[in-house]
Amino acid sequence: MRHVNPIRLLIPPIVLTVLLTVCPTAHGDEVVSFDDHVKPILQRRCLKCHGNDEQQADLNLQNYATLMKGGSGGPVVKAGRPTSSVMFQAITAKEDAARMPPESPPLPVSEIELIRKWIAAGLRETVGSKSLAASRTVTFDPLANAAMKPETPPHWPRHFPPFKETPTKRQHPIVAMAANPWAPLLAVSGYRQIRLFHIDSRRQIGALGFPEGVPQVLKFSRNGGVLLAAGGKPVQSGRVVLFDVRTGKRLAQIGDELDAVMAADISPDQQQIALGGSARKVKTYATVNGELQYTLERHTDWITEIAFSPDGKRLASADRAGGIHLWSAADGAILLSPSSHSASVRSLSWRGDSQLLASGGEDGKLIWWNAADGFISSSKTDPHQPSRPPETFGKIPNGVLDVVFGSDGRLLTSGRDQHARVWSVDADLITSFSIARATTTQVAFSHDGKVVIIGDSLGEIHFFE
Repeated sequence: MRHVNPIRLLIPPIVLTVLLTVCPTAHGDEVVSFDDHVKPILQRRCLKCHGNDEQQADLNLQNYATLMKGGSGGPVVKAGRPTSSVMFQAITAKEDAARMPPESPPLPVSEIELIRKWIAAGLRETVGSKSLAASRTVTFDPLANAAMKPETPPHWPRHFPPFKETPTKRQHPIVAMAANPWAPLLAVSGYRQIRLFHIDSRRQIGALGFPEGVPQVLKFSRNGGVLLAAGGKPVQSGRVVLFDVRTGKRLAQIGDELDAVMAADISPDQQQIALGGSARKVKTYATVNGELQYTLERHTDWITEIAFSPDGKRLASADRAGGIHLWSAADGAILLSPSSHSASVRSLSWRGDSQLLASGGEDGKLIWWNAADGFISSSKTDPHQPSRPPETFGKIPNGVLDVVFGSDGRLLTSGRDQHARVWSVDADLITSFSIARATTTQVAFSHDGKVVIIGDSLGEIHFFE
């Protein structure tokens, strides 16, 4: 039965006090915040030398938390005291050699005034923030049973905040999808939103706003209580957001990338977030305070997939050149580098016992890896080879686009042949599901393994019992 729902700082204290009278009414009485006013300026002018990828003088201006931390010379902003703040002194210095940004014209007066007003008003992070909160931490608090089945009834959406969907001319392709491990709940990507479906009824029961852009990654925590969404706006920004599944509340916002996050995962104990993208680096953060733990720089191309093993001991990452690496989740030490894919790895999935890692790539290969030694346990060279249309020549686009292990060890895959396939624990084909007119982009098993869900390139969701 099938149902379809369309769908860088040492600066002498020189100050241009004339600025206080040049444009005293900039933005009028509007509350100036970091997120809305200061951050865009820093992104345009400062992050090349003082961002996540490079921190001259140990100063990172990428986000509010790192700016407040300051650099090797100490804090760079003092609430209510612009002329005593090193950052303000730097952008208003008269000498070219002392003024920031270096080897560039002075900042426009309007931008300098915005920064002055922001410091004078108390360094608000957002318009709704209090004037300089005493401390800044991520509110996320991992549960004791984070890696296990919930002791109480499964997490289920209740009393979600109201959300108005952004209308689009056509449905957005399904680029991310995840099923809750303990409840009939499905999360599906959309334009600036995440749609939630009841798998049993096949109906949409709610939505979460994702103003960051398009969620490229959706994953539920092991206990089903947290939904991870990662993505952003290409060549602009990217981050990971954690949502409470019951309330829809944002629990944490991790990372502050200069491009959309393309791969991410949350550790089984909910203590770590790993993310990656076009910077070719895997970065891991602590969820409780948002601090960067370590950076992995072995990849030679964009990071396309990241996955923590179910036991939390290993972290797997893959890239657009076909590279796969296994790391120690505790300290980022390299463990293995399985090699076989010759094109982009589109998906990774761990079997529940953490002994096998499955990978699917644009080279058309589907591989089951032995995680202990990095050798191939089983493989398929053309599991999703499209049929050749009549009177066509050359190479037919091939590729495995998504791989997902079920709780019982079966593997579900999707590819460019408009099919989803289920494979046994011995890597034998069990059954196939066909989708007409579209490419099967994402797949998922329901929590009980009884339903196969397929998302396609036309934005439709298909349920097969």
